[in-house]
Amino acid sequence: MPELRQEDGVFVLDLGDGENRFSPDWMKSVHSLLDTVVDHPGPAALVTVGQGKFFSNGLALEWLAGHGDQLMPYVADVQALLARMLTLPVPTIAAINGHAFGAGAMLAIAHDFRIMRADRGYFCFPEVDIHIPFSAGMAALIQAKLTPAAAVASMTTGRRFGGVEARDLALVDEVADEAGLLKAAAERVRPLAGKDRPTLGTIKSTMYATAVTALSTR
Repeated sequence: MPELRQEDGVFVLDLGDGENRFSPDWMKSVHSLLDTVVDHPGPAALVTVGQGKFFSNGLALEWLAGHGDQLMPYVADVQALLARMLTLPVPTIAAINGHAFGAGAMLAIAHDFRIMRADRGYFCFPEVDIHIPFSAGMAALIQAKLTPAAAVASMTTGRRFGGVEARDLALVDEVADEAGLLKAAAERVRPLAGKDRPTLGTIKSTMYATAVTALSTR
């Protein structure tokens, strides 16, 4: 399950060492840890990272297979988490340590910044190949954060992008080797940790109002 630690004024949200799929319990844990970050009385910034092979493999398809009657509430919960990360009132960066697929890639996109391991892992929106169209909210999120060319190249092809390719297409901002990934991510957001939270949260909510509204619509 996800864990939170603090390192030199930067909170590190460790998503876990498995596939880090969006099960209901996993999402509840992430929300609780985000509460801790937002409620912290001092300066704060957030780095989100996984362990090992995966950043996040997205939706909990096995859970859904056994809970088909809960599909719509489940999707609403996923979108609520994405909207929260998109507008979180502290600076955020996703340190993509491994595969980021589907909703896992959307979670990365919802951060302010993204840095990806250069030599391992894929960034991919596989929806076109697994016959799961993007919801209006998920499409709005991606299109709010990517250039039109990057959105077409990633959303309509199902292509798997390695770190360097993802950087060249502007899916991520930069790349780093495995040893330097977390340090580089923290250095990107640490200077921003003192930003006023109400102001920053309002700015993000205004910037991404269309996406937030779409993510909030069932």
